[in-house]
Formats: sequence, C-alpha cells, structure tokens
Amino acid sequence: MKPVSLSLLLRNLFFTLLQPGVVAGLVPFWIVRKNLPVLLAAPLTGYQYLGLATGLLGFVIMLLCILRFATDGQGTLSPADPTKRLVVSGLYRYSRNPMYVGVSLILAGESIFCRSLNLWVYSLAIFVAFNLFIILREEPRLQKDFGNQYDDYRRKVRRWL
Repeated sequence: MKPVSLSLLLRNLFFTLLQPGVVAGLVPFWIVRKNLPVLLAAPLTGYQYLGLATGLLGFVIMLLCILRFATDGQGTLSPADPTKRLVVSGLYRYSRNPMYVGVSLILAGESIFCRSLNLWVYSLAIFVAFNLFIILREEPRLQKDFGNQYDDYRRKVRRWL
C-alpha cells in the first residue's frame, strides 16, 4: 500500500460521512427513530445479535474498501473525487463493488436488528439504486478512464460476488 496524504485522508473522511453516513446512518435512523427507545430498552434478542454481526461485517468491508481506494487508488469513494488508479486488490479481487456490498450489509444488519419492514423496503430501494448507478454511471466512467485494464478486470471479476 502506498502512503496517503493528510488531504486525501480528510477527503475520504468527509465523503464517508456524507455518502454512506447518510445512506446507511442518517436515513435509517429517521426511518426507525420512533421505535429505537423500545428496541434499546429491552434485552437484545437473537435477531438483534445477528443484525449487529451483519452490520459490523458490512462496516468492516466498507472501511477496508475506503482504505484501499485511498492507498492503491489515490482517491476517494466519491464520484466527485474518484480514484486515479483502478483498484483491483484486496476485496476488489472478488467483487468489482465490495464497498456497495458492505453498505448493503450494513443496511441489512440494521433491518434485521430493528425488524423493520420500512427499513427493508428502503434497503431494497438502495440496492436497486446502487445497481442502476453502477451500470449507468460508474462502469462507463471506469471504461473511459481505464480502458483495456478495466476490460480485463471486468472479465475476471464479477460485479457482485
């Protein structure tokens, strides 16, 4: 891994709070905020432990991907400040979109923890939005920016798993 400048670290922190922070933090909180006092007052259930484990796995995956973007890609997770190099190592050896997988797991974990149908509907809508964004915006940009290198990568690694 290559060293990361303070500026790049701060940009990654900002975009992490702005994008996954809103999608997987703030909006889910708004959806379930009325039920949280009751959920948190009672002892944790098996569902809640499963939700915590799922969400934690997603959070770790997301952080590993953000770190990989900063070190190997010399950029951020944001389309406004993309990587300068194609990232194909770490979890990107197994999935072209592990960061989206991580955020989806966070949302699934929250949905399981809260046992909220509304949160599941939101999570599904976000997954559909991720797919559309990847297919319509992200993949064409990667093709344009990285050409044959991206073609080779796309042939070797699946979009999701």
